[in-house]
Amino acid sequence: MNLAARDGLAALRSRLQEQKAQAIERYRRQPRPEALLAALRRVADTQVRALLESHPLPRGACLAAIGGYGRGELYPGSDLDILVLLERNPDAAGRECIEGFIAALWDIGLEPGHSVRTLAQCRHEAAADITVQTSLLEARWLAGSRKLFQQFRAQMQADLDPCEFYLAKRTEMQQRHARHQDTPYALEPNCKEAPGGLRDLQVLLWLARAAGLGASWKAVARTDLLTSAEFRALRRAERAFKRLRIELHLLAGRREDRVLFDLQPRLAHVYGFVDQPHRRASELLMQRYYWAARVVCQVNRLLMQSLEERLFPQPQAPVQRLDDDFCVRRNRLVLQRPDAFERKPGLLLGVFLALQQHPELQGMAADTLRALWHARRHIDKHFRDDPANQQQFLSILQQAQGIVHALRDMTLWGILPRYLPPFRRIVGQMQHDLFHAYTVDQHILMVIRNVRRFTMPEHAQEYPLASQLIADLDDHWLLYVAALFHDIAKGRGGDHSQLGAAEVRRFARRHRLPRADSQFLEFLVREHLTMSQVAQKRDLSDPQVIHAFAQRVGTQHRLAALYLLTVADIRGTSPRVWNTWKGKLLEDLYHQTLATLGGARPDTRTILALRKEAAATEIRRLGLRDESRDAFWSQLDVAYFLRHDANEIAWHTRHLYHCFQGPAPVVRARVLGQSEALQILAYAPDRSDLFMDICTCFDRHGLSIQDARIHTTRQGWALDSFIVLLPEGDRDYRAHATLIEHELLATLSVSPQTLAAQTLGHRGSRRSRVFPIMPSVSLQPDEQGGNWRLSVMTADRVGLLHDLARVFTRHGVSLKMAKIMTLGDRVEDIFIVQGGILDQARGQLQFERHVFEALAAQPVGTQARAPFQPSIPTQASS
Repeated sequence: MNLAARDGLAALRSRLQEQKAQAIERYRRQPRPEALLAALRRVADTQVRALLESHPLPRGACLAAIGGYGRGELYPGSDLDILVLLERNPDAAGRECIEGFIAALWDIGLEPGHSVRTLAQCRHEAAADITVQTSLLEARWLAGSRKLFQQFRAQMQADLDPCEFYLAKRTEMQQRHARHQDTPYALEPNCKEAPGGLRDLQVLLWLARAAGLGASWKAVARTDLLTSAEFRALRRAERAFKRLRIELHLLAGRREDRVLFDLQPRLAHVYGFVDQPHRRASELLMQRYYWAARVVCQVNRLLMQSLEERLFPQPQAPVQRLDDDFCVRRNRLVLQRPDAFERKPGLLLGVFLALQQHPELQGMAADTLRALWHARRHIDKHFRDDPANQQQFLSILQQAQGIVHALRDMTLWGILPRYLPPFRRIVGQMQHDLFHAYTVDQHILMVIRNVRRFTMPEHAQEYPLASQLIADLDDHWLLYVAALFHDIAKGRGGDHSQLGAAEVRRFARRHRLPRADSQFLEFLVREHLTMSQVAQKRDLSDPQVIHAFAQRVGTQHRLAALYLLTVADIRGTSPRVWNTWKGKLLEDLYHQTLATLGGARPDTRTILALRKEAAATEIRRLGLRDESRDAFWSQLDVAYFLRHDANEIAWHTRHLYHCFQGPAPVVRARVLGQSEALQILAYAPDRSDLFMDICTCFDRHGLSIQDARIHTTRQGWALDSFIVLLPEGDRDYRAHATLIEHELLATLSVSPQTLAAQTLGHRGSRRSRVFPIMPSVSLQPDEQGGNWRLSVMTADRVGLLHDLARVFTRHGVSLKMAKIMTLGDRVEDIFIVQGGILDQARGQLQFERHVFEALAAQPVGTQARAPFQPSIPTQASS
């Protein structure tokens, strides 16, 4: 390229940047999304045409804008989608022209997403790929042969079959929604691709255009598919999404369609939101997002059905009378009278009950949905106090099927939030606890869905114990009520479990539930966190822990219900939170508590005998001799057998019975469950920094420790057992098992001095950096004499356990047991420790301070650490 050409490109690039900056500056003074998108499109058009003067296309070619650029919308970070349309395949000179033009686009700062095709090739690609066809349908002429472009447009329109196009786009939309968990209420939603986002609006316009109803919302509104109120709500939502996507691109400095945690506070500032008591500015911003997404979901449902009826008419479709209020048309529920909801407001609940009782129907017709949406204002205090309406609501929860679908639709159309005012307060409510993945209302619906799945035979293999327990509960519909209220008081401040128990008590009184049912619901809502906390934070080998929990639960019926609610709750928080290990802990707690409630009073001696006998039976099946087993077991004390189940004891014995006297360390790993976790056995000479060295190895491989059980044999060897998870997105546990065995064995075989020189970075998650939590440390005497219970809570990060282990080593504190409770990006860990320094008040305070400093080690991008507040000394520690 000669000097003049380079200067010309530099001038175009400078002009492009200047014009884009001017357009964005005008937008900042008056944020009108459509005006900016059109301005950026005009800037791109001008520069592309100017570039063609120095880099012409082959003779007879046409340059067209396609996709969003063809639609006339160009976002700050979007690619430039263009089509080079040719009469015939290019020769060498033609290819050189095209390549030079595309390279020049990059040189001036326009990032093209380009295709080079003949008309025949366009037809072939469009027929094979609905996405390509959709993009080409939005083609807009930029330069070159207008005749060729007109031929192209005419051929694309001629090839378009509206019915096939509708079916293909509907399938594509369903698949796209599934990739986003079929909910617009994710905490980091994609404003373009997620349900209720911009893409849904574009699909509706594409389908309306294919059906001949117009290419704009104004044109669609002139038909009978949209009311004026729906049109206004839709336009507000569309403008909100367009502005949001623009702001995301500008803040990120690139194309970014996800409303990331990192960007939410800055977005809130741009929009002018400020923090309120119990509400962050970013939460207020996201509630507006969820409002817009809900509107789009509502209109999407209405228009998709209306378009289907237009494109697939059935003029002779018979109307079947269902009852005095409803009939069936095209296998959908229809009101007998258009004003039925105004005449009989109780039908606002009755319509959902009718759908549950007639599962053969495919939902409501579009006109019924529209009438439902506009009639929701009739749900007021008088409506809620009507005994008939209250009975209908209970009947919805008591049906044999359709419960989850009914509640989801009742939420979407604003019926449930109006019928239950406390629920309305948590619609779109964010949760910044570092482990929930959905808004509060959507989490509640997920928990109800999980409880419902326990009742379905096709999921019995997935939830064996839960399926068994719920089959024996005659009143399992009450679990839906408990799930509905368990988090309903989130965001108010105070203990949401206690506040939720008060709400469900009022609900039970208003709906005239028996006193026993009311007390049962209060118990479940008030204690819905208890079972998880006991299972993951307490030593289940301690009979006193089981006895105390059994007293708190009271009955086997409550125990079964609490177990079901707990499993459904944990699995409804985030795909990352549940794992096989947590499931096992809950099952162990359930079975031990059930035995206690059934009259069993197992003491330590009984538990020890039963566990040893079960382990011995399993070991004999492996072909090991009793003498070999007993020689190894003689090196283990009672605490070891109480802290490991029979299967773990047998696994340890199998690998250690022949080499427990050394001299080399032993490491073994096995996959748990359906490739959900690794269990790792580490056997090596004990030393003060051994736990720290093991943590170093795990951190190097990105392993997250979920459980650690530390034991020292009578010969002074450490027998440590860990449950670890692979980094997020990596599920190949079997491949990693061998690698970890090799790497950890190498770690245990090198000198401590070599390991001590290694350092680890402090990398926290994006979410924990944006929404940091104040670390907390508590050191209290354990129930067992001579031990101390160290409780910590902080944001999870790489190297956290390693840093804590360094503190233990520094103070000569030995670890006896660790209960690692990882909740997404938050950890709540319990360590049972021993050490001479802990027998002195000054030593305790110094140890706590250094633990706090390890927790508050500041990852890059976080806020300043909080000041250390020592725990209040107990009588035993003062």
